[in-house]
Amino acid sequence: MSLVGQPAPDFTLPASTGEQITLSSYRGQQHVVLVFYPLDFSPVCSMQLPEYSGRQDDFADAGAVVLGINRDSVHAHKAWAAEYGIEVPLLADMKLDVARLYGVAIDERGISGRAVFLIDKAGVVRYQHVEETTGAYTVRPEVVLAKLREL
Repeated sequence: MSLVGQPAPDFTLPASTGEQITLSSYRGQQHVVLVFYPLDFSPVCSMQLPEYSGRQDDFADAGAVVLGINRDSVHAHKAWAAEYGIEVPLLADMKLDVARLYGVAIDERGISGRAVFLIDKAGVVRYQHVEETTGAYTVRPEVVLAKLREL
């Protein structure tokens, strides 16, 4: 299901930063890049999130914030972020409610798929990419940064 052109489903989740993050709080302020990923400490995720985190200055220059989301707890997120130097907020969607709203929950495995959503300042989804498999990682930060420049 494509959400492109639709208002992004709103949510509030606890973050590794110790705060509750509400998607709609960014409306009118910043674009948002939602990065859904299966599990902290897994091989592909441990490559993907550090790459996005390492480019957060580029995202900020483009007027965007990056938020990672998966089903792990805030405690797991904090440990993983500390070990891998991840500085972007990691949100705990422990019941996969947000992943379901975005059509990326893999309920039979208890995880979300790997996906990226670009939400503009008006709160509308402008780009989405859902990987065919959880082990695939084809949408690198530079792809999303190019999409941001098109907004």
